[in-house]
Amino acid sequence: VQLVESGGGSVQAGGSLRLSCAGPAYASSAYCMGWFRRDPGKERKAVAVTYSGNGGPYYADAVAGRFTVSQVNANNTLYLQMTNLKLGDTAMYYCAAVEATISTLFSGCSSSPADFTYWGQGTQVTVS
Repeated sequence: VQLVESGGGSVQAGGSLRLSCAGPAYASSAYCMGWFRRDPGKERKAVAVTYSGNGGPYYADAVAGRFTVSQVNANNTLYLQMTNLKLGDTAMYYCAAVEATISTLFSGCSSSPADFTYWGQGTQVTVS
C-alpha cells in the first residue's frame, strides 16, 4: 500500500493549509487512516484518525476545532484541513493506514502510531 502526502509548506501563524494523502487504490473504507505528526525531537503522535468508534473522527486535543480530517473515496484521498495554525503545529506530518478489522467497526481505529502499518514519506509544515 503506497501513501503519498502533499500540501505541506510554510505559513504564518493564523494561516491555513490543506494536506492531501493519496491512499489505497481500493475501498478506503477497508482501512483505518490517519494523520500523525512528529514534532522536532519528539515521538510521532496522532493528529486525526478517520474513525474513533463513536461515529466520528478522533482529533488530538491540540488540534480539535482547528483541524478537519476528511476522506474522498472517489479519488482515494485523505485530507487534513488545518486552520488557525500555531507555532506548535510545526512538524513533519505523515499519512498512515492499516487494514480495518471487525473490532475496529465497534471500537474504532487506534490512534497509536504503533498500530498503523503503512506510512507515507511525510510532508513538512512550518508555521512562523
